[in-house]
Amino acid sequence: MQKLYTGFINILPGFLFALIIAWISKFIEELLPIHLIGASVIALFIGMGINAFLPENKLLNEGLKFTSKKILKLAIILLGASLSISTILSIGKMSILVMLFTLLTCFGGGYYIGRMLGINWKLSNLISAGTGICGGSAIAAIAPVIDAKDKDIAYAMSATFLFDMAMIIMFPILGDFMGLSDMAYGLWAGTAVNDTSSVVAAGYAYSENAGDFAMMVKLTRTLSIIPTVLVFAFINIHVKRQKEAGNTDIAKEAASIKFSSLFPWFIVGFVVLAILNSSGFIPVTLSETLKELSKFLMIAALAAIGLNTSFKDMKKAGISPMIHGFIISALVVIVAIAVEYFMGIV
Repeated sequence: MQKLYTGFINILPGFLFALIIAWISKFIEELLPIHLIGASVIALFIGMGINAFLPENKLLNEGLKFTSKKILKLAIILLGASLSISTILSIGKMSILVMLFTLLTCFGGGYYIGRMLGINWKLSNLISAGTGICGGSAIAAIAPVIDAKDKDIAYAMSATFLFDMAMIIMFPILGDFMGLSDMAYGLWAGTAVNDTSSVVAAGYAYSENAGDFAMMVKLTRTLSIIPTVLVFAFINIHVKRQKEAGNTDIAKEAASIKFSSLFPWFIVGFVVLAILNSSGFIPVTLSETLKELSKFLMIAALAAIGLNTSFKDMKKAGISPMIHGFIISALVVIVAIAVEYFMGIV
């Protein structure tokens, strides 16, 4: 009991500090006349800004580590309560087909681009996930599964955010130039723009109907978090097994590793809640409450990640990750509109 109490006391300062930054970030987000930037990104940059001036503080370290890892996993589990598998059916096969091509572009093209630029596979795939699925949420969901470093998470989110800002400005202009219908534009924005807040900004900047359609497509796209996270969980298990094996008998060493100790069990909770919500077992009010709690805890986790990440560490990564993000983002924009063209939507 004493050990549990001591652990709680050690965690509390860092956890509360992250919660305060999360609250401030939400407040700043609500003050903005147009939601061009989400509270999660604001929290990340506030944390990084504080880290640049705050000397290392042992009082906060344990709580920040707990928040960036454990609380992040809890937030992901709770997110499942707001997702519905049936959303895919309501949108139709049209958006799914475009999504398949954009996801293949992100992860297929991202793999080769990352190798050419000499980027580690974790950072490369975080950038691809942020671009292909749903910005910060996908990065936050995949990061603990592949044991990504905080600086990789911060860099991936920064790259995703920067290109989102450019898309918010360029998409309505390009949509007008190409004479896209509300449905065609909404499908394009919903599959090619990264973060949810940016999809809202880019979609409704074109028209009310385009914004509504873009958000429906975005919700469908968000569901791809589930299979993507599971795939990366197994990839990471394979990588861990190879490292554990080292130069000894790989088969013998791999067999000795317990799958239960490697599998990200929090994803099971996420999937179970998504299934329960899809089946109608979770009341709408509770689903909405859990979604808001999930979003707030995720903001707090990203604040903790920011507090653990320095600009100096990001500079060491060089320009390569930004080039990676730019190429993947550009390819997704082109592929999404090209698929619509061949489907006869444009």
